[in-house]
Amino acid sequence: MTLQIEPIGTVVGGRTEVSDDNWGGVECIIRLDPKFPLEVVKGLDEFSHLIVTWHFSQASPTDVALHARSPRNNPRWEPSGTFAHRNHRRPNQLATSFPRLLKVDGLDLHVTDLDAVDGTPIYDLGPYFQEMGPQGEIHEPAWPGEMLSEYWAES
Repeated sequence: MTLQIEPIGTVVGGRTEVSDDNWGGVECIIRLDPKFPLEVVKGLDEFSHLIVTWHFSQASPTDVALHARSPRNNPRWEPSGTFAHRNHRRPNQLATSFPRLLKVDGLDLHVTDLDAVDGTPIYDLGPYFQEMGPQGEIHEPAWPGEMLSEYWAES
């Protein structure tokens, strides 16, 4: 089965270049397609955070890497498979982020801490429900914490 989807909006403003770190405090707008009625965002302003699905639009399909490799190609970290990473090297080159919603202005959603650059297509979004977050104990290897120690640092 093939799924064909169209963007529902675009990132406007914020960073213009892709970077591995320093995404903290970056403000931008998710500008929803004007074909949508204003009612689609009714009540969204009552939520603090969103779940946003977006496309690594500056990546190339040739970037997909279906094998194990060290995160950020750092030999200190053991190689792990494609689906153990959260980068553009996955088959569909989609990402999920959890930005903080600052305000809703018509079909413009002002957010911070969205790690997508200006012009990025947005494919879906919704409010973050705490009750639908991870259940049970969360565990992970050491490398994500080491690798991402500066991810949300302000530039």
